[in-house]
Amino acid sequence: MDKSLPSRLTLLEIGIKDVSLGSDVKLVQPVNLYGCEIGDQCFVGPFVEIQRGVRIGARTKVQSHTFVCELVTIGDDCFIGHGVMFINDSFSTGGPAQGRRELWASTRIGNRVSIGSNATIMPVTVCAGVVIGAGAVVTKDILEPGVYAGNPARRIKALPQAPLASSPD
Repeated sequence: MDKSLPSRLTLLEIGIKDVSLGSDVKLVQPVNLYGCEIGDQCFVGPFVEIQRGVRIGARTKVQSHTFVCELVTIGDDCFIGHGVMFINDSFSTGGPAQGRRELWASTRIGNRVSIGSNATIMPVTVCAGVVIGAGAVVTKDILEPGVYAGNPARRIKALPQAPLASSPD
């Protein structure tokens, strides 16, 4: 132990531990990933923490300084901007749950969701095909595709329907 550190200090190091990585994943150090699953062809930027039990779908990009807490699932082909914060503790008892997991709630992000920088995502479900603006605070489920912004986030614009893939002849 470094003699210059006080004996009452517990020093923990960041890193990558017990992570299931898909193929062709790009991670930019430093990252703190543990007990999570990262799908094929994902990108995770620097200064990102992804906690135990999180699942990130294929081809999703998570930009720098983002925090993804336990009980979060993110779909395929998503974009998570810089500094996005996912929250699993809504302080339902008037203060922090202090590790009492039974007070935490989950978040489910559908496929093809883009979340702008510095958005805060409370425990919610977000359907596929949604854009969440920078700085938005999502406090309720988003069940209809569109563009959402503000605090609390609300739908400000519909998005055109993506054309259905044509079947081969």
